[in-house]
Amino acid sequence: MFGKLGLDALPHDPITIGGVVGGTIALIGIAVAMTYFKKWKWLWQNWITSLDPKKIGIMYIIVAAVMLLRGLADAAMLRAQQAVFATGDGGPISPDLFQQVFSAHGTIMIFFVAMGVIFGLINLIVPLQIGSRDVAFPFLNSVSLWLFVAGMVLINVALGIGEFSAAGWLAYPPLSELQYSPGTGVDYWIWSLQIAGVGSLLSGVNFIATILKMRRKGMTLMKMPIFTWSVLCAMVLVVFAFPILTATLGMLSLDRTLGMHFFTSDMGGNPMMYINLIWAWGHPEVYILILPAFGIFSEIVPVFSRKRLFGYVSMVWALIAITVLSFTVWLHHFFTMGSGAKVNAFFGIMTMVIAIPTGVKVFNWIFTMFRGRVKFATPMLWFMGFVVTFTIGGLTGVLMAVPGIDFQVHNSLFLVAHFHNMIIGGVLFGVFAGFTYWFPKFTGFRLNERLGKYAFWLWLVGFLLAFMPLYALGFMGAVRRLDHYDPSMGWQGLFIVAGVGVLVILLGVGMQILQLIVSIVQRKKNMVTGDPWDGRTLEWSTPTPIPEYNYARLDTVTERDEFWEQKQAGTKDRRNVKYEDIDIPKNSGYGPFIAAAAFIVGFGVIWHIWWLALVGLVAVIVLIIMRTLKEDTETTLSAKTIASQEAKLWSKTI
Repeated sequence: MFGKLGLDALPHDPITIGGVVGGTIALIGIAVAMTYFKKWKWLWQNWITSLDPKKIGIMYIIVAAVMLLRGLADAAMLRAQQAVFATGDGGPISPDLFQQVFSAHGTIMIFFVAMGVIFGLINLIVPLQIGSRDVAFPFLNSVSLWLFVAGMVLINVALGIGEFSAAGWLAYPPLSELQYSPGTGVDYWIWSLQIAGVGSLLSGVNFIATILKMRRKGMTLMKMPIFTWSVLCAMVLVVFAFPILTATLGMLSLDRTLGMHFFTSDMGGNPMMYINLIWAWGHPEVYILILPAFGIFSEIVPVFSRKRLFGYVSMVWALIAITVLSFTVWLHHFFTMGSGAKVNAFFGIMTMVIAIPTGVKVFNWIFTMFRGRVKFATPMLWFMGFVVTFTIGGLTGVLMAVPGIDFQVHNSLFLVAHFHNMIIGGVLFGVFAGFTYWFPKFTGFRLNERLGKYAFWLWLVGFLLAFMPLYALGFMGAVRRLDHYDPSMGWQGLFIVAGVGVLVILLGVGMQILQLIVSIVQRKKNMVTGDPWDGRTLEWSTPTPIPEYNYARLDTVTERDEFWEQKQAGTKDRRNVKYEDIDIPKNSGYGPFIAAAAFIVGFGVIWHIWWLALVGLVAVIVLIIMRTLKEDTETTLSAKTIASQEAKLWSKTI
């Protein structure tokens, strides 16, 4: 009845037990607090069932922040093992657990931190930037969020019931096949990604439709803010790349559950097909993450330089070029697999070519700053840190684009350092910049600048300490994914430096948490207007807090930096404005229910509890049908109500 699920699925090693106990206590504490303060109904009505993209964006960011702490804890364990026990066979982490932690760290950081926070910012900013009241499909947006949450919950359930994959964060066969990974770890990996990936695909469709069809009248494509352009390009990549991931994971799951042989070495299967498919998704995925970060910097640099963005048209074409070229470079991830000199040469050249539009963007940002009145507020500091770290990552990437060099450093810690250069120095620094930049727009108060600058310097110094030694170790021949190394190599000193770097990064995270707490406590001292940075784009034209409908009036857009031009011409008079009725979507609980049913499907398949998986599948289908038959999905705000609400909101906006 319960398939493979039994008491032996409970954790046995002390570290995992400690993690499960700690997490359980935290959840119980939250539940008790919610019950004591009677907040369950408020949480359900105002947040969980909300279709407001601003609230959905905030929930994405909260989930991603929690998973960032989990991913950092995993990273700390990995580095502690390598720094303290690098030259011996002992240590608190067994080799098998080390591989599970390694796999979980990569999976969590890419799928549930980077993707989560990017989709969070997209939900918060894009509808406002294009002058829209909502996204194209509000309910689909809710389903996307809760599928993401269901995947997140499933990957954390593996901590306490069963195990996680020890096959790496991309689960190459044959290691991920049933013969070498007979437990449930790889299945947890497959289904957590599968469920969250479907949510990402739905978001991609939703935001392409939103950007193409919901723009304010007069906002042509070449008048869109660069952040919106970057999101459009990233969502095109999502729509084309994520079906590849879905199909690949589906075939791997069929190999493991029904005895098929898509990726086995016998019965006509081919492990190399899996590696081609996973990287045909995987390299566009890197740009799905980095393009919105580029867009964030393209919004921040002009504002803090007090100048228009230099080379707007070339920036747009650079984004489009990266989007197209990102599908032509995937094979550089496995130059050593014997594809042949001609194939390797093509993908090496294409990898170098894709660096050109990226360079165009960096030079445009620098020219935007040139002769500008640059203000080095915290968002701008994150940009400067990005320029340093991302340039190092880009140079090492071009270096590895040479197949001969890649043969020497492939699968080494050099590659680990390069990858983190791109993701931390590019995506994460971009996210931190965007979070700091747009935070006062949604809260009405700024984050503490002094603590924010401390956090930035700790992150930057910690990053350099943590990953520069890995470049050296990679050149020396240190292979990744190992929990210990031969002491005769003399590498432990560099591992200790890298471990110290991780500790400095953790201090930076602690400083960010302190910054948030202090900012909330001192919020009355740091209250700002709805336009604290003297912004240029439409999101800064709304009152703070932003009403659910975003804009009471949908005036025609005439300029690229519409709000900036309005301010230069003189603020519009809001007196005697004629308002109209506005339709807004009603809250819906179907999104979380569909995601809960999808979670049941995944859990049932993982443990071969087939009746449970069938129940979950039927529930998903029934819930979708019930939602499609529901007609009363909107409510109308009267013009009188809107006029009253606008008067109150603008009176609160300093």
